[in-house]
Amino acid sequence: MLDLHFPVGRIARYLKIGRYAERVGSGSPVYLAAVLEYLAAEVLDLSGNAAKDFRKTRITPRHIQLAVQNDEELSLLLRSVTIPGGGVLPNIHSTLLPHKVGKKKSEVGSQSEEL
Repeated sequence: MLDLHFPVGRIARYLKIGRYAERVGSGSPVYLAAVLEYLAAEVLDLSGNAAKDFRKTRITPRHIQLAVQNDEELSLLLRSVTIPGGGVLPNIHSTLLPHKVGKKKSEVGSQSEEL
């Protein structure tokens, strides 16, 4: 037997109240509760790992943001979602980085060929 912790009855009630369809089958709220529970567990697991990387014991919105953005599938699912207090991913565009000054390898090799 499937042990769900998300409220199947409440989800069934919300599906009926929301008028998403004329009729709601008996299996649909069970399936939806299982999917929601899986997604919540996945996000909490990845967020917990992100918090552990920063040596924190409490998950903050920043940890959730980092977990969602670093996971390819969750990032695709939640691409239009804004997490308040999540911040942004640390990223510096390559054009903003300082250019290296010095001789390139091709220039060093061309001098030895001329001699």
